[in-house]
Amino acid sequence: MIYLIIILAIVIFFFGIRIVRPTHRGLIERLGKYNRFATPGFNWVIPIIERLYQVNITEQLVDAAPQEIITNDNLNARVDAQVYFKVKNDEESVKSSQYNVNDFELQIVNLARTTLRNIIGTLTLKSANSERDKINEELHKTLMSETKSWGIDIVRTELKEIDPPKDVQETMNKVVKAENEKIAAIDFATATETGADGLKRAEIKKAEGIKQARILQAEGEAEAIKLVNEAANKYFVGNAQILRKLEAVEHSLKNNAKIVVPSNTQLVNVIGEMAGVLPLKNEQ
Repeated sequence: MIYLIIILAIVIFFFGIRIVRPTHRGLIERLGKYNRFATPGFNWVIPIIERLYQVNITEQLVDAAPQEIITNDNLNARVDAQVYFKVKNDEESVKSSQYNVNDFELQIVNLARTTLRNIIGTLTLKSANSERDKINEELHKTLMSETKSWGIDIVRTELKEIDPPKDVQETMNKVVKAENEKIAAIDFATATETGADGLKRAEIKKAEGIKQARILQAEGEAEAIKLVNEAANKYFVGNAQILRKLEAVEHSLKNNAKIVVPSNTQLVNVIGEMAGVLPLKNEQ
């Protein structure tokens, strides 16, 4: 009999063992009434009399599911959003998530869908697409306010899509394409203008270079003439006529001019007389 009681006790003990993971917290109820809080690790409950309910406290995601929302400009926009949340890990919050709301995940989805209809219904389609951050902020604020007694924390909300009707989307695509083509045309014109301006500047620089080169060349020639004149004035003063006659004689000789040489006259004396240069006297 004693052995039977021991065996029964061991069986009851093993049947009452409950292991709670670090990602969960537990609520132990006795005969349908909350009794105590179960933390991660080993927990024991009385079989049949007590029951353990484990609650996930990690961050979770629920999809608000796509829905058609009429915007302020009477367009049907297809809107989808996601809500990230987690149950707080303290005892009171875990209790609230189970005792203050029925199926909080479903409640979050319905609340998010209703809130999105209220927010986007006051906006035009264009403003709804351009003010996604504002919509996310208002949705998050509303969910936090409405779920504060549920023991959960709304981590963040994200709009997945705000899609306009197909015909409106096609029109918007055409507008965007036209705008992009306009920008491309402006950029091409600007680039062409810049290239032409660069070419113009290059031609101006080239012309300035040629001009400067000619100026320098002219200045060089003027300086050379000046030096020649100074040299002539310095070394040939009074001899200009003689130089001219010598040049005339040289020119005549080059053109095969005929010169009559008197008898008993030396050729050098004749050329000297023609040039106006006195012949050298023979020194005895």
